[in-house]
Amino acid sequence: MRKLLLCVLCGLMCMPNALAMDLSLKEAVDKIVAESNDLKSAEANIKKAKAQLSAVNANRWMSIDGNVSYMNLINVKDPRNHNGVEIPSDIGAILGSVIPLNEIPDNIFSAGVQITQPIYTFGKIGNAVDAVHDAIDMSKSAKELTLREVKYAAANLYWTAKMTDGIVAASQKDLDNARAARKKLTAAGRANRSNLIKIESDIATKEINVSDAQFNRDTAYRMLKIMAGIDETEDVVLTDDFPNSFEPLEQKELKSNPEWDIYQRQIKMYESNASSKRAGGFPTLAAVGKYDYYSMGTDAGNLFDKEGSQSAYWGLALKVPLFNGGLHSANATIEAMNAENARQDLDKSKKLKTEEYNTAVNKYKHLCDNLSKLNEAHTLAQKAYDVSANRFGAGQTSAIELSDVSSALYQMDMALLSAKYNILMAGESVKKLGE
Repeated sequence: MRKLLLCVLCGLMCMPNALAMDLSLKEAVDKIVAESNDLKSAEANIKKAKAQLSAVNANRWMSIDGNVSYMNLINVKDPRNHNGVEIPSDIGAILGSVIPLNEIPDNIFSAGVQITQPIYTFGKIGNAVDAVHDAIDMSKSAKELTLREVKYAAANLYWTAKMTDGIVAASQKDLDNARAARKKLTAAGRANRSNLIKIESDIATKEINVSDAQFNRDTAYRMLKIMAGIDETEDVVLTDDFPNSFEPLEQKELKSNPEWDIYQRQIKMYESNASSKRAGGFPTLAAVGKYDYYSMGTDAGNLFDKEGSQSAYWGLALKVPLFNGGLHSANATIEAMNAENARQDLDKSKKLKTEEYNTAVNKYKHLCDNLSKLNEAHTLAQKAYDVSANRFGAGQTSAIELSDVSSALYQMDMALLSAKYNILMAGESVKKLGE
């Protein structure tokens, strides 16, 4: 039993990543999308735009206003005397039908309700509603644009972290080669001083390269974990590798883009706003109705014990703006110029995004065409190193030559990693622009 336990412990010690989280590109992208603050803000903007629609739509429906008031009249000449105050003739004519004129209605209660229903506004409300609908569509397109940017950034984080794994491996291999050369030199019992100094210098430099590569790898992984909402102390294994070959990419005409949708909706919104502002100078037809109740007396306690006075009316009201100094026309012109600016921005965006898309497609094709040549060059650099290492082991070449060949192989390792990374990111750029 003790032997079995020891075997299990040894197995766990030899498998440091056994409990690590496996993370594919798709899983990383999904996690980063779910954690994105930018996307959450974009979703909040959609909800805000919908709330604005409800606010503007409210102008279509009737408004009901109620009022309740209580007043106590004061004898200014003798505040202590609530009765016997002379009543002006115009007020007396109103109050005479309710209470005797020899008494002062020093307590007055009133309550009423007024209803207004717009009937026709010549486009003030309708165009405002259309503008908010366009604003909602704009916010949705903005969310789509943000989603594409977040997915691109997530892929960049993933492949950057994966590339740092490759850089660490290449740097460690380069260091191991230098140490192997030193071992051959000392084992042969012919440790030429200049060769030994050169190799020791190379080892020191390559140890720094490994240390830098490990630091960059840890930084890249930490950033990936932060953006994906993964605990920084958790080990992560990136399961997707750099492909050895890439599928050809078909170049299509770029016909749509979320940024273009935003500008197109923005143009329509400004045009609707201009029509709404212009309609502000036109009449407004509305149905109105009002009911009021009055109760007056000398005693506040019996205001509701007696019959009060009531009045009501209903009808149509036409509100006609006569002069406002050109306010509505000026506001309409401002919105119209905003629409014109949006048209110019749309035209510029179409040119730039089309060029950016074509450049990404051409870059993808260009890098794919060069990849086979780069693989061939890498193979030759590996063979050159192997030959030079064998010659060095046989004492037929110097450490300087071996160092040059080793450096060339290391540079080819870096170039191959960089090329694959650039191809992948060029493909991600095409997705971001053309999906």
